Amino acid sequence: MLEGLRFGISPCPNDTYIFAGLALGRVACSAGVPRFRLADVEELNRWAVSAEPDVCKVSVAAAAGLLEDYVLLRSGGALGWGVGPILAVKEGPAGGALEALRGRVAVPGKHTTATLLFSMLAREQGLDVELVEMVYDQVIPAVASGACAAGLVIHEGRFVLGSHELAALLDMGAWWEGRTGLPLPLGCIVARRSLGTERLAALDRSIRASIAYAEGFSHDVREYIAEHAQELDEQVVLRHIETFVTEYSSDVGREGEQALAALLRESARLNNRPWPVRDWIVPA
Repeated sequence: MLEGLRFGISPCPNDTYIFAGLALGRVACSAGVPRFRLADVEELNRWAVSAEPDVCKVSVAAAAGLLEDYVLLRSGGALGWGVGPILAVKEGPAGGALEALRGRVAVPGKHTTATLLFSMLAREQGLDVELVEMVYDQVIPAVASGACAAGLVIHEGRFVLGSHELAALLDMGAWWEGRTGLPLPLGCIVARRSLGTERLAALDRSIRASIAYAEGFSHDVREYIAEHAQELDEQVVLRHIETFVTEYSSDVGREGEQALAALLRESARLNNRPWPVRDWIVPA
C-alpha cells in the first residue's frame, strides 16, 4: 500500500483547480497517497518552516528559507506575466501618488511574495511606511475602511477592487517585469528532499496529470473549486484560474527557472541567507 503524503495547498481557485484530480482521487500518485490540508498561504508558509508537510504550496519568497529540507517541484506553482499583487488605495485624489504614500500598508503575511516585492520597492523608493500583517481577505476591508493607507491585494481580490471603491496605485507584477524582464513567480510547490529522486519526479508527473484532468472542467472539479473559493461569483473564479494557471504551471521551463532564481536571490539577500543554493529545483 502506498505511503500517505502530508500535502498542503491554499483554497484559492488556481490551487484547487490544479490539485482537484489528486484531491478527488481521480488521478493516481505513485509517490504516495496525498492527504490534503487547505490553508491560507501564509499559514502554509509557517507550516513548511516546521518541516512537517511532505509537499506544500508556499510563497516563492518563503521558499528561500526552506531549501535545507525542501526542493522546488517544476509543476503546480503560480508563475506568469500579469499576475502580480496590486498595491491598492481608495479611489479618488486621496489615493495620491506612490512617492506620497505614508503610514500603514496592509500586507498578506510577512513571508509572502507580495510582501517581499513591496519591501524591495519601499527600500528602493525610501517610503515611510509601516507594514501591517493580516490574512489576505482582510486587506481590502482594511483599505476601504481607512484603517490602512494602502494594501497589497492578492488572489481573486484583484478582480473586485472597483466594487470596494479601491483603485490600483501600482501593479507589483508589472514593476517586477519591468525591473527584470522575467515573469513573476508568486507561489511554488516544495517537497521534502528525503522523498528521493524517483518520488519527487513522480510528484511532478502526478501534478501534471491532475492539471490535465482539470482541463475538462468536469462537474466534480467545479464543485471542488466552488467548495473552497473565497469569491463565489463564477466569473471571478474563472478569471482567477485563467490568470494564475499558466503555461508555467505544468513545467516552469528555462525562463521560469530564471525567474524563480531571481526572486529567491532577492529573498535570500533581504533576509541575509546564502545564495545560490545547489539543487534547489527538481531537474527537468
